[in-house]
Amino acid sequence: MLRAIRYRKRWSAGFTLIEVLVALAVVAASLAAIGSLIATSVRGVRAVEQHVALVERARTIMAALPRRDELAIGQAAGESGGYRWQVTVLPYPIGQTGAASQWVPRTVVTTVRSRSGTAVQLHTVRLVRRPSE
Repeated sequence: MLRAIRYRKRWSAGFTLIEVLVALAVVAASLAAIGSLIATSVRGVRAVEQHVALVERARTIMAALPRRDELAIGQAAGESGGYRWQVTVLPYPIGQTGAASQWVPRTVVTTVRSRSGTAVQLHTVRLVRRPSE
């Protein structure tokens, strides 16, 4: 009888091969889910960084626009730091303009495109002095 108790203790003291395989499968599935989550987060971070860089470049270009008295209707384009940009100045679409006002609004559209093709476009309105007639 003593021998039978020792025999059972020896075999029931550890995990079976099936239990170990199930535990490894659970760990592998968990790691795969975590890896997928990390990959998605990395892609999201890269997209946000690229968008921030584009907006930053667009704001830099808009800050370098000519002064109000030099802002003429037309287009300007160029490249800066690996980004292609284009600035378009258009008349602002308004109805009847008051003759009493010395200011005329202009629409300024700034487009910045990265090497990968991603683009950001900013629209703003600038006031310029009414040209003397």
